[in-house]
Amino acid sequence: MKSQNKIKIMFILPSLSAGGAERVISFVSQNIDKEKFEPLLVIAGFKKDTVYDVSNIETIYLNKPRVLTAIPAIISNISKHKPKVVVSSISHVNSVMSMLSPFFRKTKFIGREATVLSKRSNEKKARQWSPFQLLPNGFKNLDALICQSQDMAEDMITNFDIPKGKICIINNPISKLPDVKPKQPFSEVKKFITVGRLTEVKGHLRILDVLSKLDQPFSYTIIGDGNLKDAIFKKAKDLGIYDTIKHVAFTDKVNDYIAKHDVFLQGSYVEGFPNALLESCVVGTPVIAFKAPGGTKEIVENGVNGFLVDSEEDYLEKLKDSREWNPEKIRASVYKKFNKEVILKQYEDLFTNILKK
Repeated sequence: MKSQNKIKIMFILPSLSAGGAERVISFVSQNIDKEKFEPLLVIAGFKKDTVYDVSNIETIYLNKPRVLTAIPAIISNISKHKPKVVVSSISHVNSVMSMLSPFFRKTKFIGREATVLSKRSNEKKARQWSPFQLLPNGFKNLDALICQSQDMAEDMITNFDIPKGKICIINNPISKLPDVKPKQPFSEVKKFITVGRLTEVKGHLRILDVLSKLDQPFSYTIIGDGNLKDAIFKKAKDLGIYDTIKHVAFTDKVNDYIAKHDVFLQGSYVEGFPNALLESCVVGTPVIAFKAPGGTKEIVENGVNGFLVDSEEDYLEKLKDSREWNPEKIRASVYKKFNKEVILKQYEDLFTNILKK
C-alpha cells in the first residue's frame, strides 16, 4: 500500500519507563500491520528513561519532565504530522487528549485506560493533588476508550458516564513467548513468587498474613520496588517469616524467576489487567489470586491454570494444594485468548472502523 494511503497513527505516552501501559503501547505501535498503518510514537519524557526496545518505530522524545509541560509540543506534533488517529494511554494523558480533541476535528482520539479507576481513587493513601483534576470530564471528547477488562468497561460506563458505544474491550497481549517450563512435582520447600510494585493496592501484606499460617516449609520471592517496602519487611519480621523472603528490586529476567518457582501469588485489591500474572501462566507456573475488580478473572481458570479465592482462609487452603500442574496446559489456557495475533487484530479493527464513523 502506498504511503499516502496508509493510516497514520500517533501513539502518545508519558515515558517508556517500566510499566504495563508502556509495554503494551510500545508493542502494539511496533507490531501493527505496516502495510495498512504508519505508526509514530511520541514520548513526553526522556530517552534515558527508556527500558523498552522501540527500534522498529519512529520515536520522538519531547524531553519534558511532565505531560503538562509537554502539551505545547504535543500540539505542535499533531499539527505537523496530521495523524488520522491519536492513541494515548494512562488517565492523565487521556484527559489531555480529550481536551485537545475539539481542536483537531479531522483526527480521531482513542484513549486506553490502565485500571478500574473508581476503585483506585478509593485507595487508603490518597494520591497527590494534580492539575489534571481541573480538567472537565477527562474522557468526554475521546472518540473511543479502550478498556483492558469487562470490569473496567463497566466502571467507565457506570461511574464516568462514558457511552457504551465508545467503549472497546481489548485485553493485553502476550508480547513474548519464552520457553514453557518442564513438568515437575513441587519441591520439598514450596517456592512462591510475587511480581509487582510494592504498594498498598498490590496486597503484599495480606499475602504475608496467609503465608505466616502455612505449616509447611516455603520460600517467598518478591520482585518489585515501591513505597511500601519497609512496611512489608517489618510485617514479615513481626510475623516471624522474614528469613523465608528473598527480595529483588528489579530484574529484566522476570520470566526466568517465575519459571523457577512453583506458584505465583497475587494479593491485589484491584487490577487493570495483571501482566505479571499473565506472564506466569505463559511460562507454565500456576497462580493463586484473590477475586478483585479488573482483569484477573478473565485470565485465571480454576483448576486449569490456578485458583481464584474469596478469602484468606481459602487462599491458605490453595497454598497447601499439592496437585501436579501441567505447564503446557497452563500456557494453552491463556495463549488461545491473548496471543499477539488475536489482540493486534482487535487494535487494527478498531483503528480502521473508527475512521468510518
